Amino acid sequence: MLQGPGENAGVIDLGEGEAVAFKVESHNHPSAVEPFQGAATGVGGILRDIVAMGARPVALLDGLRFGSPGWGFRRAVAGIGHYGNCVGVPTVGGEAVFDEAYAGNCLVNAMCVGLLPAERVTRARARGTGNAIVLYGATTGRDGIGGASVLASQELGEGSDEKRPSVQIGDPFTGKKLIEASLELVEGGLVESLQDCGAAGLASALAEMACDVGVDVHLDRVPLREDGMEPWEIMISESQERMVAVCRPDALERVEAVLERWELHHALVGEVTETGELRAFFEDELVGEIPARLLTDECPRYEVDRLATARPRAHIDPVNHEPKRWIYEQYDHLVQSRTVRRPGLDAAVLRLRPSWRGLAVSLDGPPLGEREPRAAGRGAVLDAARNVACAGGEPLALTDCLNFGNPEKPEIGWELAEAIEGIAETAEAVGIPVVSGNVSLYNETDGQAIPPTPVVGCVGLVPDVREVPRGWRPGDRVWLVRPAVLARARRQRRRPRARAQRGVGLQRPPLRGERRRSVRIGRAGRPEARLA
Repeated sequence: MLQGPGENAGVIDLGEGEAVAFKVESHNHPSAVEPFQGAATGVGGILRDIVAMGARPVALLDGLRFGSPGWGFRRAVAGIGHYGNCVGVPTVGGEAVFDEAYAGNCLVNAMCVGLLPAERVTRARARGTGNAIVLYGATTGRDGIGGASVLASQELGEGSDEKRPSVQIGDPFTGKKLIEASLELVEGGLVESLQDCGAAGLASALAEMACDVGVDVHLDRVPLREDGMEPWEIMISESQERMVAVCRPDALERVEAVLERWELHHALVGEVTETGELRAFFEDELVGEIPARLLTDECPRYEVDRLATARPRAHIDPVNHEPKRWIYEQYDHLVQSRTVRRPGLDAAVLRLRPSWRGLAVSLDGPPLGEREPRAAGRGAVLDAARNVACAGGEPLALTDCLNFGNPEKPEIGWELAEAIEGIAETAEAVGIPVVSGNVSLYNETDGQAIPPTPVVGCVGLVPDVREVPRGWRPGDRVWLVRPAVLARARRQRRRPRARAQRGVGLQRPPLRGERRRSVRIGRAGRPEARLA
């Protein structure tokens, strides 16, 4: 593990000088208020998280949970497809679940996977007193102001439509230029640290960057798209497609040349200090200051009350068993020419060119109808890891997104704690670390919370993409595999001829601690696919 929790994304060493950065995040409340832009900007935000690590995004996955496949769901799918297709990153996997419990508060979780050299991990925290702070990308406006507080930290209910102005507006073409310019800066060694502007805009980005040092920002230098913006509006605006870079003064001219070539707005907005404070100025007047650590490592922490509550399984809507092809056919899953295994199977597989190695990626939530939080956490981990294994990958690491109701309510506080325990104990049992993640709370409408919904992404290494199991075909044989059969299959791995005659076709042993039944399908002599 090259980077664990605490940065924009987790990073895992793949060997041979390569590393993978990945993370899953939510954009639930914006998508509930305005599905198209909410889902689209969720994709844009997770792309920038990966870019901030110095990685090139190579794949997107999305986890969608709606009440029905109606207008809101279709608009969210269109938003995901619009941003991903325009920016040139393939959407290769995910899940779509329909449950009446999500009718008032949908879930849109987006995962991104990126590749980078193992020795070149970029981090967000600023360093080097006197270094320059450059804001670049789109201009700053009033769109998205209060998104983190008005939307993400409040329940939905009557009047939610009035919060539509708090939903950010995405521009994937500027997003594409932002990706390319950022990677050029990183590859040229021109930046010391990199951060994206997400929730709470500059306030959040600069607080995280200033944690170990200090930052002074001059808000009157920020490129604006609207007249008359107040300093506080500039500070918390969530206008999309913006990044913040720290660079040495002697590299500033070359940084500006790169940004000019990519036709991105940019400005020198501040400098790194040694005060330990985040200080904001407007026309040389100090308009705000606070110790940066009070917004990050030393922010208030709360112990929430917990009340155990029975959670019986729910009815499963038959629409969940219908084909989902019409959904993922709206996504470009072949752009960048890495996709070996396409959507529609257990996990997608991407080739690590020029070698024949590959990445298996999956994103899964709790089993259909599951309402017990610890079981939901366990099921999400096992489903994600099994899907990667079924694609021929060795699971390497996990990322999680915890979607819950209002944690101030004791029963929700209990659900959150139980789900975390379920994820932790299962990850430990199978020996896979959790290296990044996100928490989305207050997912309630008129006091009605969503079910406990931990969503888990998994990344695994495929030794040879030419050996990846393919899809089902007419004439394939179905096998019901029990633990005793799995043990026999492991012995048969050493006898390829016997394995071909029996058609068991296992590629690797089951995950440690796994005792669940599974269905295996394979053509004699070659494994095809597996359903868990």
